[in-house]
Amino acid sequence: MRREMRELLSLLGRGCYRLMGWRFESLPGYFSHKHVIIGFPHTSNMDTIRAFICFKIIKRTGHIMIKREWFFWPLSLLFYWAGGVPVNRGSSEGAVGQMVALFDQRERFLLAIVPEGTRKEVTTIKTGFWHIAKASNVSIVCWYLDNPNKISRWLGEIWPGESKEADLLKIKALYEAAGYTIPLNFP
Repeated sequence: MRREMRELLSLLGRGCYRLMGWRFESLPGYFSHKHVIIGFPHTSNMDTIRAFICFKIIKRTGHIMIKREWFFWPLSLLFYWAGGVPVNRGSSEGAVGQMVALFDQRERFLLAIVPEGTRKEVTTIKTGFWHIAKASNVSIVCWYLDNPNKISRWLGEIWPGESKEADLLKIKALYEAAGYTIPLNFP
């Protein structure tokens, strides 16, 4: 039954994408069961909706971090169903530590993060995604919502190395080649 439901949701997702005038690239060969997936740009709430539809199309569950305080009944049912993960922002291990623990506990875990952190224009991105991927020994998959061409694109995979700055420059180059400039300011 679960397989049939995934197939149905994938078909519905493809239909929704078509109705919105969007296309979706097939999964790349490097895609597996555990990744930190970063997405740019984050310009509207529709980006989140398209992302969740995208996960239904590929028949996977994508997870997003949501502050723990939002997980109250009945809203928590919706958040869990959609792939929400409660984060205790006051925890001593921090959001990074909590996500690393989930990567360690689960056989399959796709964590989707928007490094811009807001729909407003930003001067630099948040880099927690890199720390999560590095500590969890998983790759960072770069996903791009190509709004001008209305296509969801997979741009590449980066394995965190020894230098966060070097990895961020690689990520920036992937997005710039696709036509999007990531705001990066190093201290």
